[in-house]
Amino acid sequence: MIKIGIINISDRASKGIYEDLPGKAIVDLLNEYLKSKWEKVYAVIPDEQDLIEHTLITMADVDQCCLIITSGGTGPSKRDVTPEATEAVCNKMMPGFGELMRSVSLKYVPTAILSRQTAGIRNNTLIVNLPGKPKSIRECLEAVFPAIPYCIDLLEGPFLECHEEVMKPFRPQNK
Repeated sequence: MIKIGIINISDRASKGIYEDLPGKAIVDLLNEYLKSKWEKVYAVIPDEQDLIEHTLITMADVDQCCLIITSGGTGPSKRDVTPEATEAVCNKMMPGFGELMRSVSLKYVPTAILSRQTAGIRNNTLIVNLPGKPKSIRECLEAVFPAIPYCIDLLEGPFLECHEEVMKPFRPQNK
């Protein structure tokens, strides 16, 4: 079974003050995009770097998720530490993901330049940090998702088949 980790990083959502709309938005998008059957590994946690790192490591190494998508904690405030936690647990960083997400977001809001979304690889797991608002989650994931299935192929992970009328992944043709 394909396992995908979803982590909403939010002090208020983790305390039940806010409904977990970002995590639900990610699940909905993955269900739209993926034709492959997949199982979610899910967490809602506060903005605590040690806890974020522990959750990322557990989902990657123990749960064997091929992909982990986080939401929240990517801004400039003192409590926003998701990129730092991601960098701490990854073997390789993939800066193109953050560059593309910011570029897309700048079409909608000038404050997108304040976002610190990133992505990285921990062993055979791709980790992608998204912003915390559902509208921004859709815009950013829609932009980067075409590259995700091929990245997972390169990491020798499971083959992610998409509903190509909704999301067409890019996989180079060998000739």
